[in-house]
Amino acid sequence: MFKNAFKVLLLMVILLPAAHATANHKILLLGDSLSASYGMTQSEGWVTLLNQQLSEQNAPYNIINASISGETTAGGLSRLPGILAKQSIDTLIIELGGNDGLRGFPPKLIKSNLAKMVDLAHAKNIPVYVMNIRIPPNYGPRYSKMFTDVFAQVGNEKDITVLPFFMEQIAVDPSLMQNDGIHPNRFAQPKIADIMSKQLATMYNAPN
Repeated sequence: MFKNAFKVLLLMVILLPAAHATANHKILLLGDSLSASYGMTQSEGWVTLLNQQLSEQNAPYNIINASISGETTAGGLSRLPGILAKQSIDTLIIELGGNDGLRGFPPKLIKSNLAKMVDLAHAKNIPVYVMNIRIPPNYGPRYSKMFTDVFAQVGNEKDITVLPFFMEQIAVDPSLMQNDGIHPNRFAQPKIADIMSKQLATMYNAPN
């Protein structure tokens, strides 16, 4: 009897690390056209490329892409409750605010929407990361600073990590941008996937 119990315990000890290694940690990405494969097929987008990479590496997490072209923080806020009600999510990444900024929306409104999304996730014990979005400098230094400050303020007030904006490494290279000068082209997608792969590795090893 004791021998059998010992064997069962030993088997559990052996299997537990393997189960952890293959756990499917679901990361919800709530973003806009920068993550929604704008101007190309879904299969060419960085999220699909990254998920393929993660699958090949047997990574214990993958991305559920809930990004929509043209999405604003208000749109994300309105959609998030329904998404959280339908799906089991382990981590939330918010990549929103760019369209708000391009339309000149009040920074206080952007901040309020982001904060409410964070609260919705935290109410379900879901860690949240917000991406530090940037807008073109032609909106003027005053508005640009107020806009940029929003993300740091939300990070500080909600005690969450603000991720570097993946476009900062892409937008400086015209060969990686579409003709509109705003959206990354298909050549940029593998590079964004690599940038975010490093971000996810850091996030998973040091959860928020």
